[in-house]
Amino acid sequence: MARRGAGSPLLLQLSLLLLLSPSGTQQSGAELDCASVAVGAPVVPMGSAVTASCTIRRERCRGLEDGQPLISWLLDSEPMAGRQRRGVGGTEVSELRVPQLNRPQAKLWCCVEWNGTKQRVGVAEIRAGYPPGKPSNLSCLLDLGDYGLTCRWQQGADGHLPTNIMLKCATSRSPAVTGCTPQNGHSQCTVPRRLLQLYRPMELWVTATNALGTAESERLRIDPMDVAKLDPPTLQSIRSMPPQTDCVTLTWTMTPRNAHMELRCELRYRAPEDPSWGVLTGIAGHAGTVQHCKFLFGTLYHFQMRCRRDLARGYWSEWSVSRNYTTHEKAPEGKLDAWWSTRTAAGRMEVQLRWKAPRRQEANGRVLGYRVALGSRRRGREPQTVCNTNDTHCDFTVPVRTGRVYLSAYNAAGESSATEVILLERKGQPLAGLRAVPAGDRSLWVHWEAAPVPVVAYVLEWQPVSSEPRHCSACWQLERNGTTTTTLIRDSIEPFQQYNISVYPLYKDAVGTPAYIAAYSKQKGAVVNSSLSSFTIQGLKPSTLYKVHIMASTAGGSINGTTLTLVTTMLDDTEIQFLFLTLGLVFVLLIILLICFQKNGRVKQQFWPSVPDPANSSLGTWVPAEQEPLQAPGVKEPGLATISTVTVLDKAAGKQTPTWGKEPPAEPLAPPQPYMQQHRPGTLQANSGLAAEPVQYVQVVGGSSQGPQHVAPCLYLRSSSTQPLLSDPSPEPYENLWFRGAAPSCARGSLEEPLLDFPLLRGLRVSGAEELHDFQPC
Repeated sequence: MARRGAGSPLLLQLSLLLLLSPSGTQQSGAELDCASVAVGAPVVPMGSAVTASCTIRRERCRGLEDGQPLISWLLDSEPMAGRQRRGVGGTEVSELRVPQLNRPQAKLWCCVEWNGTKQRVGVAEIRAGYPPGKPSNLSCLLDLGDYGLTCRWQQGADGHLPTNIMLKCATSRSPAVTGCTPQNGHSQCTVPRRLLQLYRPMELWVTATNALGTAESERLRIDPMDVAKLDPPTLQSIRSMPPQTDCVTLTWTMTPRNAHMELRCELRYRAPEDPSWGVLTGIAGHAGTVQHCKFLFGTLYHFQMRCRRDLARGYWSEWSVSRNYTTHEKAPEGKLDAWWSTRTAAGRMEVQLRWKAPRRQEANGRVLGYRVALGSRRRGREPQTVCNTNDTHCDFTVPVRTGRVYLSAYNAAGESSATEVILLERKGQPLAGLRAVPAGDRSLWVHWEAAPVPVVAYVLEWQPVSSEPRHCSACWQLERNGTTTTTLIRDSIEPFQQYNISVYPLYKDAVGTPAYIAAYSKQKGAVVNSSLSSFTIQGLKPSTLYKVHIMASTAGGSINGTTLTLVTTMLDDTEIQFLFLTLGLVFVLLIILLICFQKNGRVKQQFWPSVPDPANSSLGTWVPAEQEPLQAPGVKEPGLATISTVTVLDKAAGKQTPTWGKEPPAEPLAPPQPYMQQHRPGTLQANSGLAAEPVQYVQVVGGSSQGPQHVAPCLYLRSSSTQPLLSDPSPEPYENLWFRGAAPSCARGSLEEPLLDFPLLRGLRVSGAEELHDFQPC
């Protein structure tokens, strides 16, 4: 054994592979070539003990024939200690007891030591969990399309073990069978039509089974047709019947597969302004029509309908598609609440009349406008109309002795009866004991004492107190109960806003003098330390009037101090500083832009310097009298020529002009006829017209202390291209020509400021131009 252990590593690896072959790792109780692992129970309740044993047969384990193997255990990766003993037939047995298994799934490995390392030779998989939880809330729904019964339920508690779920069903004529099995862990399945008994009761329940037990739901006893979900009806028509009444007649139809059933239906309706639906129940489904009254005139309604089997416990159908219908209009009804104020000026009485719009149930449609007349409408007599408006207030003038006007509302169907408004004079004593208390953030309770004489009604007015004058024309209400001494006002009430409230008693023949009071629906106050003499109030609205009350309090009581009236500004200090800073920056920016526009030429020259246009040169307008370009016979398309040498030739016989750049070829090309024109002393122009893109109007400018010399330097352009030159000159000038070489030394005249001026050679660069002092005259 020691000799084998000292052998090559390859033999050791082969031995390990033989010992740990795939056939050596199987489940509990399986026979192995070398070892076998057995457990007391593969599945145990969570927290229970687990027992296991590992048996080693040495004669079947290669490398373990000699000596006693040492057996150990692993619970997943956790080492466990067992009790080893010798078994029958020369086997080695290790027994293990795990006190508590608190994990849902684990692997128990049996290991032996071989060559100083632990090797896994056997494994058993064990599970722990709970019995299945009881399913609940079983419900079923019959689909009338394929008559399949779909049932849903709620799973019980998870047992952490593989669980089989089945839906069982039984009828009075057949024993319990498996109706369906849910797939992919879902909590629903569908029982096929062949297992159902329609129009007869049957039982259904759910079973959940795992290795530790079985649980069943409560049994559901139903007739499948009782749980059939019907198709919704279809509303066909809606109309007002009989005409000019508040009744509506509706008709509907059912789908063909629901037509043979006894149905009970519901109709619901609502106007857009209604908070909830109105419901009409107990409608026979086979009737196909129903009539209902008490609808408002000139109002849009939404109608929907649903049905189910009569006297069934099943499901309602979905609500039908909504159908809209607007009832016909009727002339407005009822009296209008009105309030007025009068003032005499220039022999006429100015009247400010206000009224409340009629309630929805009195308007009978959309009110188009209001009419104020000086008399009531009689047969064949149309009273004078002083106001016709769609607002709820009107200002007009009438004779001083006018005592009453008549107010009416009209819509598309007609005009309401006129409301008589008596323009009573104001006299009498005001009400006593007027007070107002908050009823909420947006409402106020107003209380007063009863008047000494009978009162017909009361009018309450309230106006917000603000630094800006404004008038709320709708801030009033009429209290028709003359015996009441309290009322609630809700309209146009805001928190932290002071209101001036006026209460007018209306007598039979006069309007009482109003009583006044100021009130808030909600006020802020703040507790200030007694050592402080100032306090900052935060969160005030801009341009608003506030009253600040100061109260001093001690243990003995409180006393009111000064009352301050404050008006907030439109902007605070921070906003003002920010506004001025913003305006200053804008002003500076405008000044900078103005300067830039004034100095447009300088700015443009600074960022986009101008480049002289060669076309504007005086040479651009000079055309020679005659030009003899080189002819290239047989050439149809132009080719680019590369200038490699520029040579100045002397016209004098027998004289050779030196060359700058490359040496001319052994057989020089015949030079073209140059055209010269002398503009002024020391100035020559030459037109060579040599290449496909000729250099035109080359000007050599020079001056001499000995006076102007008539020299005729010639440009000799030699092309390195083998392509023939063109006869027609190209309008495009050469670019980036680079002249190299030094001036000849045999010149007789000297130029003080030699200058090469080539207007059409853009980017021309002359190398050694500072050495061009003398020219050889031709």
